Amino acid sequence: MAKEYTKKQLWELYNKLPPTLKEVVFSEKAAETIYNVCEKNDIDRISDLTRYVQDVLLGILKPDEFQTTIGTGLGIEKDVAEKVAQEINRFIFYPIKGSLEELYNMDITPPAQMKAPGPIEKKPKPSKRKDSYREPVQ
Repeated sequence: MAKEYTKKQLWELYNKLPPTLKEVVFSEKAAETIYNVCEKNDIDRISDLTRYVQDVLLGILKPDEFQTTIGTGLGIEKDVAEKVAQEINRFIFYPIKGSLEELYNMDITPPAQMKAPGPIEKKPKPSKRKDSYREPVQ
């Protein structure tokens, strides 16, 4: 079981954070993301998921242990935990990747399944040749 922190200890950890992480801890956007992820994946324990996200932001839970922790802590299946972790990583952790790397002194890499978007395919231009099978429209 993970170590329990008092409110005072949590505030001390919070006060030591860089400004970018402090901003995200109480961010409305982060809270909305967590809520949407829970709704999409039928997770009722929103407050528990929020606590795990905040543990990562405060330096208590390593980002690479996040998926395993939410799987066991929330009692959800491995594939659901993977989906949830991917969305949280994408929308909450990835934008502040640099600050998290400084906090944990580690290189954070996205999971193998998260791929960078490839080049946009261009649609072929329609040919200007006359179609011999079409009748002219008048």
